[in-house]
This record gives sequence, structure tokens and C-alpha cells, in this order.
Amino acid sequence: MRSSVLLGVGLIMLGSAMLGYRSFSYKTEEQILEVGPLKATAERTKTIDLPPILAWACISGGAGVLILTSLRHTS
Repeated sequence: MRSSVLLGVGLIMLGSAMLGYRSFSYKTEEQILEVGPLKATAERTKTIDLPPILAWACISGGAGVLILTSLRHTS
């Protein structure tokens, strides 16, 4: 029971965080050119957008897990 409650709360927290942060960025370093001993690299920033429907799915899934856990516990 404890693990399912933690799962439900974790999903709700994850969904709430996703609603607050609509996207996240990370940086990669790519090699652009290599001529003999000379190397040219470029740092690129990539952004991943998180759709709000995914956040709401996490929140509703977490709420569903908590509700099912509480119903199973009372029976």
C-alpha cells in the first residue's frame, strides 16, 4: 500500500511540476569540422516542450492511484 501511495503522490507532483515548467533545455557540444589536428566544435541548446495534456494525465493518474488505494484499503 505504501508504494502505491508514493506512486500516486509522485505522479501528482510530477504533473504539477510539468504544468509549472512548460519546457526544459539542455546543451550539447557537437563537432562541426575536423581538418587534421584542427577541430571545431559548437555548443547547441536544445529545448523539449512538454504538452499540458501530459501533465494533466500524470495528475489524474496519480489521483486515480490514490483513490483506488483508498478504496482497496477500506474494503
